[in-house]
Amino acid sequence: MAEHLRLGVNIDHVATIRNARGGYHPDPVRAARMAVAAGADGITAHLREDRRHISDDDMAALVTDIPVPFNMEMAACDDMLAVALRLRPHAVCLVPERREERTTEGGLDAVSNRSLLAPIIGALGEAGIRVSLFVEPSLAQLDAARDLGAPVVEIHTGAYCDAAGAARQEELTRIQAAARHCQDIGLECHAGHGLTYETVGAVAAIPNIMELNIGHFLVGEAIFIGFEASIRRMRHCMDEARSAGIGG
Repeated sequence: MAEHLRLGVNIDHVATIRNARGGYHPDPVRAARMAVAAGADGITAHLREDRRHISDDDMAALVTDIPVPFNMEMAACDDMLAVALRLRPHAVCLVPERREERTTEGGLDAVSNRSLLAPIIGALGEAGIRVSLFVEPSLAQLDAARDLGAPVVEIHTGAYCDAAGAARQEELTRIQAAARHCQDIGLECHAGHGLTYETVGAVAAIPNIMELNIGHFLVGEAIFIGFEASIRRMRHCMDEARSAGIGG
């Protein structure tokens, strides 16, 4: 079990609030700095093709102005590849993207899209950018990610978070099996999407997961308790579950 489970904070929806009215407030870069002060180990932002929240200027500032690794989420397409190669973030997470979706819906299909993904993963790797694939907890998807040369996967936890009772336990079992398989085949395992104070513990306790990426929930909780407080509470929930070793 890793001694420290990393927390990546996604600040997309700080920009969503800003863009609802226009102007410069609230500033996602300021939010990123606050997240680091509250215990975040990294910052994530998704530059969408339609620029619905994070902007190109935001991305440039996040790459240069924060003191922790920056993870750029992006669609696997030539336009986004060009942006990533220009900005040179620490890491890129390739995610599926549809214009009509409200948020990322499910994992990337690495099995069916090998020919699309291979050159993009190769170009990012050659530029010294660490690549991860956002995938479902499917052994076939993990094997495809390994074959494509991605050193990291991020397991989609949305189905687990949305389920209840026995169905949630089934989804958790899938995530646990996926995390073990990652270790067996040499992939670093991250996880994220939809995690809350209620749902994070069982995932944080999985010993093969090295990092959790959480965003929308923390921005929402900030309305009630403040941004730094929301992150500190999540950090506490993660650390407590990791120490207890529940669910491994």
